[in-house]
Amino acid sequence: MLRISEKSFVICLAFAAWFGVDLSRSNESEPLQFDIKLLTVDANEGIAAGDVDNDGVLDLVAGRNWYRGGEWTPRPLRNVDDWNGYVQSNGDYLFDVDSDGRLDVIAGSFLPTQVQWFRNPGEEALRLGKQWKANLLVDTGASSNEGQLLEDIDGDGNVEWIVNSWKADSPMVIWRLVPKTDGKKNAKANSAAPAYDVKRHLVGANANGHGIAIGDISGDGRKDILVGNGWYEQPADEPWKEEWLYHADWDLHSSLPMVVTDLDKDGDNDLIFGNGHDFGLQWWENRGLEDSETGKIRWAEHTIDRSFSQPHSLLWKDLDGDGNADLITGKRYYAHNGRDPGGRDVPCLYWYSWDPDTKAFTRHTIDEGRVGTGLQIVVEDFNQDDRMDIAVAGKSGTYLLIAKP
Repeated sequence: MLRISEKSFVICLAFAAWFGVDLSRSNESEPLQFDIKLLTVDANEGIAAGDVDNDGVLDLVAGRNWYRGGEWTPRPLRNVDDWNGYVQSNGDYLFDVDSDGRLDVIAGSFLPTQVQWFRNPGEEALRLGKQWKANLLVDTGASSNEGQLLEDIDGDGNVEWIVNSWKADSPMVIWRLVPKTDGKKNAKANSAAPAYDVKRHLVGANANGHGIAIGDISGDGRKDILVGNGWYEQPADEPWKEEWLYHADWDLHSSLPMVVTDLDKDGDNDLIFGNGHDFGLQWWENRGLEDSETGKIRWAEHTIDRSFSQPHSLLWKDLDGDGNADLITGKRYYAHNGRDPGGRDVPCLYWYSWDPDTKAFTRHTIDEGRVGTGLQIVVEDFNQDDRMDIAVAGKSGTYLLIAKP
């Protein structure tokens, strides 16, 4: 991997941001190549894609800014406080909170207990560069938040806000977004009332830990919750009546998210995860129950890559258009402000194709030396050319990578 000094890397980023230098570089030997555009430089690590101005084209939201599809100029969205080498934002999610037909932003943060949603001000205000108004979604009362997922975990068509804590003994809590029973839609332009009640459910009182995934690893067809220090099994009956059964089957300091998928096509789901603050990317092969009474699963460990550190965020999605999902990850640059093993190595971004016959991943380079990851990775067709593009935000910068023909 290309290695340059930390100081040189920062100077290159600043020069490119100030003067609009094109940072694209050809990897002619790779099956996929990308034109790389630096959108901004700050410490924001959250990013999401969606059509926020309702023009039929995907846009990006990333921390303080949103970027109109096709133009990609930073436009103001919200204020975010700096904090100890980070910003107080660890994930952006687009969701129509007030049911007015426009996508709003729900934003997580590391220490503040309040989860805010930012109301989309509408097309005219977006054109004028107005900021989005902050509103309280819920005060969780919980700090030490590593990140979160917005996902329908029980299959009822409504999403849940699922928070991961880096503290192993923190409670595991799900915040359910339940449509209000009056069914009212917010048609008035000045209405900022959420169309959902937020209801708390305690999954477990004192078991959490760095890393999270949602997926069925028990084989019962229901989504379970995996965290850094074990996993919670979704109950067979109503999941919102009581706490979930906890299995303390591992002690990981893993990525957020991990990936739950049936890699080897044997009928049960396997696990892919990175060491969020160390070297190591691996997958665990599900070998079935080790103990039928406790539900403990037997795993076979397989190394994918140990050449770079801090594969903190993973995405499992078809990047090359062959109909099979690929693994996209890279280095979360300066994840602990350079204190992790390899923490001062330069950024990198890779994708891995999977061969189920040989049970092996093949690594492909997207970029080495400039583009790293933060806490979210986005893969979408941004320019509508039937090729998948990539967007990332982190301390190496916010980047858009457009696939070349």
